[in-house]
Amino acid sequence: MLILNLITNTHPFNMVIVDRDGKIQSSQLEQELFYQSNIKDKPFKGLFDEWEELGSNIILASCNDQRYLLLTDHLHEDGSQRIYIMVEGEGVHALKQQVKELDKSIRQLDAIIESSYDGIYITDAEGNTLKTNSAIERLTGIPKEYYIGKNMDDLIKRGILQESVTKKVLETRQAVTVVQENFNGKETLLTGNPILNEQDEIEIIVTNIRDLSELNQLNLQLKKAEKLNEKYKEELKRLKATANQDKNIILKNEKMIKIYEMIERIADFDTTILVLGESGVGKDVLVRHFYQNSPRSKNGQLVKVNCGAIPKDLLESELFGYEGGAFSGANRSGKAGMFELAENGILFLDEIGELSLELQVKLLRAIQEKEFMRVGGTKLKKVDTQLIAATNRDLKEMVRKGLFREDLYYRLNVVPISVPPLRERQDDILPLIHHFLEQYSQKYHLSKEFDYELNQYFYYYNWPGNIRELSNLIERLILTVPHELITVDDLPDEYKNHSAINLVSSNKELSLKEVVDMAEKLAIEKAFHECKSTYEIAEKLKTSQPTIVRKLKKYQLSF
Repeated sequence: MLILNLITNTHPFNMVIVDRDGKIQSSQLEQELFYQSNIKDKPFKGLFDEWEELGSNIILASCNDQRYLLLTDHLHEDGSQRIYIMVEGEGVHALKQQVKELDKSIRQLDAIIESSYDGIYITDAEGNTLKTNSAIERLTGIPKEYYIGKNMDDLIKRGILQESVTKKVLETRQAVTVVQENFNGKETLLTGNPILNEQDEIEIIVTNIRDLSELNQLNLQLKKAEKLNEKYKEELKRLKATANQDKNIILKNEKMIKIYEMIERIADFDTTILVLGESGVGKDVLVRHFYQNSPRSKNGQLVKVNCGAIPKDLLESELFGYEGGAFSGANRSGKAGMFELAENGILFLDEIGELSLELQVKLLRAIQEKEFMRVGGTKLKKVDTQLIAATNRDLKEMVRKGLFREDLYYRLNVVPISVPPLRERQDDILPLIHHFLEQYSQKYHLSKEFDYELNQYFYYYNWPGNIRELSNLIERLILTVPHELITVDDLPDEYKNHSAINLVSSNKELSLKEVVDMAEKLAIEKAFHECKSTYEIAEKLKTSQPTIVRKLKKYQLSF
């Protein structure tokens, strides 16, 4: 006891000695330390607001907003007494908080490195691997633990790396980027960056590894998506063009809808097109729609030439132009032909079957070589013109008879488009009637209507003149019929003899036999206009050829 009193009386630190139960036996403290006059036999730990053991012999405690560092140990081997030496602990507390924040930052940094999709590879100034993340396993197929502690030279020797970005960074002391194929056969982009210490020396090198094969694949998919998007834009543009560019286009028939859809698909291509169909089926309208959807509509004109309406001796100069003084009456300065006028645009040759064999030769050269010579000229002229031809004649039959050149026929017949006659697309008739009725009523400032029977007549009539005939008849009726409601009785005489007039007439009650006969006559007449022989009619109507011969004689029809 004398020794303990000696220690506590002579030691320069705040000091406390406690018994086995932690109660104070002796103390040497500053008087105001705990603001208590008598602390003997009180539990020492109970004097503090906070008590945190940092180790077996180190404690961080606080009392009355003051922090203390306690150093402790047993005074005797039997553990009967323990001594605590108290020193000011604010610095230790601040250091502890910094360590805590540093630990948090390290954990966050580790999480960031680990969550990176790119591989991250960290080495020291000697090229020894300090840290990497799990992405390295996806890129190389090798566990990340394998790299820890390995030197870059060892990895190159084992074939895991082709070359070391780390070594290049150490040599240049600058950021280095290389593209190489890794151990797993993937193309990778590696970028190494040096981290310098306070002495401006390289402390660590951080390398970022990105998988270019995935990036290249994504880029390829993006380009495909962009192309597809452009294609959809063009399709949408063409759909809008169908609705907005030409109000004269009336489409209800499925076959006609498919023809116009095909026209819009091929409008971007500079190919030769041959439009086939009877007179009046709307070949002009189809060609105009093609031009409106073609890129050539932005740079050139649509020039139409009716080969059957121009005298044959003038057709060559109309198509190809002539030089001054080429013939008597010619303009002194010459004249450009239709091919030149259609430069960067489209030349539409209607009734192409009317061309003479001599002119067919010159046309063939202009199509094949994209060049021609003016009448009376000596120099070839280059021309960038897309050609569309149309005819209501059978060019193949004309080739067989020697009336049309075979080589020109195949040059024109690259994309043949056959427009069906109106009698084969009856679902277009009533919409066309409504269109023409509205068009001519507005044009002439008249208000006219067709009754139900007249619409039915229009529906069943064969229309040998097709849409042109329908348009002309409606215009004629609107102008010549004095009353507002137009009926079957107002039809011109030449239309009243047709069997359709009886089929829709309601002036008398018809017997079943009369209805059957009229329906039969209508079917026979329709097939008669569509087919070229009695055998074709029999096949179309699924009956025998002798039956067709008898029916044609009955209805006074003959080839």
